[in-house]
Amino acid sequence: MTTNTPAILLAHAEEKLRAATLLLHGRAWGDASSRAYYAAFHAISAALLSQDETYSSHAQVLGRFNKAFVHQGLFPREFTILLTRLYENRQAGDYEAMLSITEEDARRDVADAQRILEAVRRFLSS
Repeated sequence: MTTNTPAILLAHAEEKLRAATLLLHGRAWGDASSRAYYAAFHAISAALLSQDETYSSHAQVLGRFNKAFVHQGLFPREFTILLTRLYENRQAGDYEAMLSITEEDARRDVADAQRILEAVRRFLSS
């Protein structure tokens, strides 16, 4: 098994973002939102790993990123809201019986995931 590194996690994030974009073009809104969440999730996991921090649950990763990076002013406070919405839309896209994710939701989620990924990439290269 390969040990994760920030670079590997960023590569995963980029792959998920590419998949989200393809799913947008295929009009699969819920799946696009799901992949967008995972792009952001892998990106913030890379930021945490760069500080030798790993966690076993999504809630732990999201919470620790907010405390260690957002609350310290390293990333915009808005990222807390974006990550929460991405997580909720991923849940809806993956588990709700009704198709509740709209095209607008999916497009916003992909754009927000790209923004988070780019911010983490800049952070890791600084």
